[in-house]
Amino acid sequence: MLYWLTAFSDGGDFFNLFRYITFRAGGAFFTALVFGFMFGRPLINLLRTKQKHGQPIRSDGPESHVTEKAGTPTMGGVLILGALVTSSLLWARLDIGYVWMVLLVTVAFGLVGFADDYSKVTKNDNYSGLSARLRLAIGFVIAGIAAGWATYLHPAELQNQLAIPVISGLMNLGLLFIPFAMIVIVGAANAVNLTDGLDGLAIMPAMIAAGSLGVIAYAVGRTDFTEYLGINYVPGTGEILIFAAALIGGGLGFLWYNAPPAAVFMGDTGSLALGGALGAIAVATKHEIVLAIIGGLFVVEALSVIIQVGYFKMTGNRVFLMAPIHHHFEKKGWAEPQIVIRFWIISLILALIGLATLKVR
Repeated sequence: MLYWLTAFSDGGDFFNLFRYITFRAGGAFFTALVFGFMFGRPLINLLRTKQKHGQPIRSDGPESHVTEKAGTPTMGGVLILGALVTSSLLWARLDIGYVWMVLLVTVAFGLVGFADDYSKVTKNDNYSGLSARLRLAIGFVIAGIAAGWATYLHPAELQNQLAIPVISGLMNLGLLFIPFAMIVIVGAANAVNLTDGLDGLAIMPAMIAAGSLGVIAYAVGRTDFTEYLGINYVPGTGEILIFAAALIGGGLGFLWYNAPPAAVFMGDTGSLALGGALGAIAVATKHEIVLAIIGGLFVVEALSVIIQVGYFKMTGNRVFLMAPIHHHFEKKGWAEPQIVIRFWIISLILALIGLATLKVR
């Protein structure tokens, strides 16, 4: 919205700053951060008032969670979404379709998560939320709309193409691209959701991934960068950097209250929205495969659940002491902050590897 102030610029004044994506990204970051600090405590107080028992704790989870996390309110993802949406609308160019596509996915998945959290909280039962089938069905509808929208926005030479990192190749998926993109978005949403099990565990890797994808979006939206790096040019995606910066600012504002011991959980409201956003950015920028590297921590968390369930059904035995895998390490005696910080380190390393694919050709 503030971009339109450039109409008052003669090219050498303050208003000219709003032409620059990097300036507006900085503005989006600080706006979202201030939003988080301003509304974090009032929101937590409201959630505590409305949620008498807080987030229901899994009865089959780690024993320490029952005593240490009971009564903590959930739905803190509302704070992240409020900061993210407000800041993005304020600082991004609203005539760029990719901005609206990513916002659509984020808000829609956030609403699905909110409905799931609301059902659990009102019934005080961790298993009384939306059914897995219903969540997946709604998620695929949202992802289908986003995938079709992204395909429409992509340049003709990139439509239905899967970009292969490192070799700078393209694979024509044809009619399979949209189903593939839907899986990427829904898979990312649910992978982040599975990771959200310890204080601060999901939000920092989500911010790291968003920052990395924001850099990629900025690069693929500039002809000079794409020519130098040998990657595909996707005009308009540079504005996604502003969304990514807002996500990081809102995420830091939330982390202030979510740091151990958490005063609030993001809940499915936040985790589904953040995961969906990461998937949508990857589809928009044609970096779906790179997302699997940058978000490798989320992939491992999701795979640990798939492996655990599949192996148990086949043999009656378990591969991990508990899934997702962060609970496995809890069972092995690792302290919660130890797991969280080590997973953050792993996430940062994977993000750097993912970013390296831009240059390794």
